[in-house]
Amino acid sequence: MDAGTTQSSLAAVPLFSGVSAESLVQLAAIATSVETTPGQVLIQQGAAGSGLFVIEEGTVVVERPGRDEVELGPGEFFGELALLTDEGVRVARVRTKTAGRCVAVPRAAFVDLLHREPALAVSLLSVLAERLAASSA
Repeated sequence: MDAGTTQSSLAAVPLFSGVSAESLVQLAAIATSVETTPGQVLIQQGAAGSGLFVIEEGTVVVERPGRDEVELGPGEFFGELALLTDEGVRVARVRTKTAGRCVAVPRAAFVDLLHREPALAVSLLSVLAERLAASSA
């Protein structure tokens, strides 16, 4: 996958809707493409958070104890809180339902990018706050 495709995938995500074109270029540069197979666990509840995933193709299932399963598809994302928390652990298990592809943004590289592009953090705050509130309800 080329950087332009990755950049387009990231630009389509609400989490990055307020990010400048230059920040998207830098964000795409640290992202990697991950091919997935059905039943693959991408995030394990209780494990240390390592970054964000953006779904480009396929479907994943988010499983949280005591809650209904949630399916996510292309253009949706998960793992965003791991980008900004030092010692955070995953609150859900995420497994693939179908084969597909995700863009992965690793936490360490993202934090380095935030130091160079602090405006990126500001653009993310409202979306992260909404998702956190929704996950707590």
